[in-house]
Amino acid sequence: MTKAKDELIDSGMNDARMPVVKVAAASVVIVILVWFVFGQTARHEFVNFDDESYVYANPVISHGLSAASIGWAFTHALSHNWHPLTALSHMLDCQLFDLKPGGHHVTNVLFHALSAILLLIALLQMTGAFWRSAFVATVFAIHPLHVESVAWVAERKDVLSAFFFMLTLIAYAAYSRRPSLSRYLPVAALFACGLLSKPMLVTVPLILLLLDYWPLRRFERGDVTLSRLLVEKAPLLVMAAAVGVVTIFIQRHGIGYEQIAVPWRIGNAVVSGGIYLWQTIWPVDLAVFYPRLGAKLPAWQIAVAFVPLAGISIAALMFRQARPYLFCGWFWFVVMLLPVIGLIQVGNQAHADRYMYLPQIGLALAVVWGAEELSRPWQARRLVGSASAILIGLLVWRASVQTTFWHNSHSLWEHTLAVTTNNDLAHERLASALLDEKRTDEAVVQAELSLSIKSANADAENDLGAALSRRGQPGEALKHFHNALQLDPGLSTIHYNIANALAATGATTEAIAEYEKQLEINPDFAEADNNLSLLLLRMGKIGEAQTHIARALELKPNYAEAHNNLAIVLSQSGRIEEAIMQWKKTLSIEADNLDANANLAWVLATSPSDMVRNGSAALAHAERALNLSHQTDPRIWRLVAVAQAELGNFDAAIEAAQKGLRLAGEQGNTQLQQTLAANLQSFRARLPIRDSSQSSAR
Repeated sequence: MTKAKDELIDSGMNDARMPVVKVAAASVVIVILVWFVFGQTARHEFVNFDDESYVYANPVISHGLSAASIGWAFTHALSHNWHPLTALSHMLDCQLFDLKPGGHHVTNVLFHALSAILLLIALLQMTGAFWRSAFVATVFAIHPLHVESVAWVAERKDVLSAFFFMLTLIAYAAYSRRPSLSRYLPVAALFACGLLSKPMLVTVPLILLLLDYWPLRRFERGDVTLSRLLVEKAPLLVMAAAVGVVTIFIQRHGIGYEQIAVPWRIGNAVVSGGIYLWQTIWPVDLAVFYPRLGAKLPAWQIAVAFVPLAGISIAALMFRQARPYLFCGWFWFVVMLLPVIGLIQVGNQAHADRYMYLPQIGLALAVVWGAEELSRPWQARRLVGSASAILIGLLVWRASVQTTFWHNSHSLWEHTLAVTTNNDLAHERLASALLDEKRTDEAVVQAELSLSIKSANADAENDLGAALSRRGQPGEALKHFHNALQLDPGLSTIHYNIANALAATGATTEAIAEYEKQLEINPDFAEADNNLSLLLLRMGKIGEAQTHIARALELKPNYAEAHNNLAIVLSQSGRIEEAIMQWKKTLSIEADNLDANANLAWVLATSPSDMVRNGSAALAHAERALNLSHQTDPRIWRLVAVAQAELGNFDAAIEAAQKGLRLAGEQGNTQLQQTLAANLQSFRARLPIRDSSQSSAR
């Protein structure tokens, strides 16, 4: 009896009903394990590392599917990569879930689970060995090295390309049994879809050639020659080459990074290969970004990594006939890593967990089939089964823990800094996350730490400038913004940040010029349109301001600040009811929007129209604004005062106005002092405030 027949009998495939039942049961287990590990991502946020360019800050993607966006996906690069199907999948998610991150995460989990099930089916079709195929598929489903590919929305390209890769394997297994054009076309079509999801699949034709050797054993057939197998792969190789050329062209002309000399790229590639092996066995201290050492990489590390890599490669070649699974599995790992191992430099990372998403399947194949062969003479299947169950449990635990670090940007970068050293990018991204959380002083510290590691870091200079600007130091901020501009003239938000700082110093004309320059570079920058509209409003250019606000809302329909500014324009145009609707729209999007609460409080308390005024609502908005401003803004105390006066609570109005007057004096705001003093006279005369102009309070 042949070995292939033995495997069929061992797997239970001699009973036509058993494979279906077993596959269904194994699929349910895989889904349960995947959800146990990755289901938590349904509550995770986007992270500030590529998620913005792939989804939430990309207006073309975030607007969902349309004829124009579909055309855009096929004719434009997305974050320096051309993968139109990935772009379309993100658009569909935005169509279905808007920018609520939970839905985007669940889509990743769904594709990952389907890929694991399809891998089980593909391996079972090719080998007939159910338990081994199921174990490899389960390891793929829950290995901690794969957390990055699943828990990171921007890595949709990984899970989507894996889905098409597994389908390609299944189609190829069917083709290999009875080759025909009708069976070859699905292979080519699915492979094309995989390439259009992520260019890393360029090595798939070579993987199919390895599978021809084992387990398909097509080399052993009398009617199949090596030349025929190579010719068979030619159309796939042509597709792979075309996508590879496009990818290299786009990345070479779109990504700026420190160039590493070829000898050190080779050294880093060797060390990365060794690290991937070790992390497969011991997946701890995993991070989203590992800084490249470049010329600082110790030679001894290269030597230590080279020995096992070379040794296993030699063994795989020597035992290719006796143990073909070792040859296939090992070179699956090596070949699939080649495009991303660093020989062709893309980015500044030393290595990345996500690059092991598909290559690791080869290692699992070699190990699992090897373990089965070693245990066979000892009749140790129960022991192997117990060990396998324990291993799966450990992997599930580690992967689940690793997934928690992806909850948001802050937790991701804090963990990265905990497990890596001299990581300027992690400090910089944490600074950016802290800015988003309005933790300005901590952001300054992280940006400075980033610059202490790498002084020529444009993003860190930009973050430091933004933090200083928010801290009320626009002059100092401008110095760092100009440093950033000198280091990287193409920095995405630099002119916008310079404009904000200039506006804070009162240099309105210069600020407008910088906003316009930002919009020339990036016409889809809603925040620049919005802030420019504010300056135009102050200059009385209401028509121009309204044009930019409309543009901002076209780009971001749920942009709270733009709705607030539109309300101001409407109120200044005498369209008070429409303005109120816009302020309410602002608060429906962002309940704690200070400006909208303040503006509504003013209008509802001081409108000359009885149909508009609502004292109790005005007081509620004023008190909310007071809490949001930590009771330190004298203008907000004035709002509380006028709202109390509208309700007839003049003693409370006098008390609030006096608190505002005292704070205005401490802050040197003489104009507001005079206004509050006049208001106090009205309150003492038991007269509420009426504003015939109905302009905004802020």
